[in-house]
Order: sequence, then C-alpha cells, then structure tokens
Amino acid sequence: MNVSRFFIILGVLFVVIGLLWPLIQKLGLGRLPGDIVYESDRVKFYFPIVTSIIVSLLLSLLFWLFRK
Repeated sequence: MNVSRFFIILGVLFVVIGLLWPLIQKLGLGRLPGDIVYESDRVKFYFPIVTSIIVSLLLSLLFWLFRK
C-alpha cells in the first residue's frame, strides 16, 4: 500500500469518527473509569488513558481482520 492511499483511508476514518462522535459519547467512551481528570479553578486537564487503550484494541482488531 502506498503512502497516499494510507493517508486517504486515515482521513476518511477520521471523518467517520467525527460524524459518529455524538453516538460514541452516548456509549460512555471518553468518561470511563481510569480516565484521568484534573480540575482546578483555572485548569482542566483530561487524559483518557482507558478510552485510548480500548480504541487501540478495537482498531488493532479491525486492521487484523482486514489484513486477512
């Protein structure tokens, strides 16, 4: 697979995820137990570590299935 085709597929994937984002938020992704949230008066820091792990596992499974 050449690089340009990879980036086109990646762009389409980002658009699809962006369009489905309201549905994804209703499923609870982004606010799972284990996601790090720090809030103070002026700063809000959010690091979705557990959500990132789950998305990574799902994408790995998806790419593995398409490779076969």
